[in-house]
Amino acid sequence: MEVSIIRAGMLTTVQDLGRTGHRAAGVPLCGAMDSFAMRVANLLVGNPENTAGVEFTLAGPELVFEKDALVAVCGGDFGALPPWQPAMIRAGEPVKFSHARRGCRGCLAVAGGFTIAPVLGSCSTFVRGGFGGWKGRALREGDVLETAEVFRRINGKWHMDERILPAYSAAPELRVVAGAQADEFGGGLFSTEFEVSSQSDRMGVRLKGPALARGTSDEVASATVVPGTIQVPPDGQPIVLMADAQTIGGYPQAGHVISVDLPLVAQLWPGSTVRFREVTLDEAHELLLAREHALGILREGLALKYS
Repeated sequence: MEVSIIRAGMLTTVQDLGRTGHRAAGVPLCGAMDSFAMRVANLLVGNPENTAGVEFTLAGPELVFEKDALVAVCGGDFGALPPWQPAMIRAGEPVKFSHARRGCRGCLAVAGGFTIAPVLGSCSTFVRGGFGGWKGRALREGDVLETAEVFRRINGKWHMDERILPAYSAAPELRVVAGAQADEFGGGLFSTEFEVSSQSDRMGVRLKGPALARGTSDEVASATVVPGTIQVPPDGQPIVLMADAQTIGGYPQAGHVISVDLPLVAQLWPGSTVRFREVTLDEAHELLLAREHALGILREGLALKYS
């Protein structure tokens, strides 16, 4: 089935859950910025959670489906379709997403998934590298994507328990595990409110606020970084690394946003504010297990919702 891009929106790309197993070779993870939203969107249309979907930022696309299709949009609210619910789209009927009403990024899944040839085991687009996804780039007006020929029908009326959803906010408190150089900043990371800069992108969310002063001038050896790592460059303005981040970095690491809270970072828009709160590694593990348990319950609950 063909899906035509009538209007591309802003940075609309094909993404799955990322390109794992290649970081030692310098290949970023990529994948959906809000992986939780992409996982749930796929579950809501009966797909495996790692099925390729479409992510868009701040302004959504306009799409036309060649045939009837079951879709779901999760993450930010872009109008057109209610978020966190499956919806039937009629053939030839334009689906017009607007600017984000809430949040920053939307994740669109379609039953059967988009038919994209994987690169290094993933269908995710790495725009900076020019590979993966649809021709290694963001979608443009006139592009036509293919989806698998799958038709699913929703059984009965139901809705998802909203208690499973991340606590999206324009001013979230992000939980952080201390980084290797945390002590060198004297707790400044946890006593300051930061504003999200317009220079943020899929590589990292840049923050603005009182400069974090480092208590030493010693050089830092380059070390592994991952999505969630909080780097502090010489200007003292922290950067939360995200999906397209490099695999190694030489800036001091003040902390690491825990995996459960990365969806909150993905949905921040310029002008949003954040604060950080330190938690232990054990607490981070417990929170991750609790989220995976909740997703497991959702997965089981959805198993009988389609025919």
